[in-house]
Amino acid sequence: MTWELAQLEALFSDNKDLVVTRQQDCLLIANEDGIDAWLAISGEQIIVETLLFSVAEVKDKAALNEEILKTHMLFPLTTVGISVVADEEYYTAFGSLSSQSKGESIVIEVETLFQNVASFLDAYQDHLK
Repeated sequence: MTWELAQLEALFSDNKDLVVTRQQDCLLIANEDGIDAWLAISGEQIIVETLLFSVAEVKDKAALNEEILKTHMLFPLTTVGISVVADEEYYTAFGSLSSQSKGESIVIEVETLFQNVASFLDAYQDHLK
């Protein structure tokens, strides 16, 4: 089964700890800690992403990038990347999985992303201004 956005919205709307809002071709999912994640279906993938911090907030980008590369395997199911939002670069945390994944796997991906955000912020805090 390939998921459609309406089906994913229904999947997450049952979770009382999340607020799910449809925003054009994405879902905005907010948890009780105030972390927002964007979920989209892109071809054969479901991608979920959240902003961590602006590149402009980083003291030494090369040093942070090296630490991310050395520690990324400590954070299950989530990867750190850089995305451009409104002409500004941000470090982001994201996960992706097949658009044919089971509902349980999609929920786990989103929950893990939310858990990892706090860990990323804690782990990389020393690199911020």
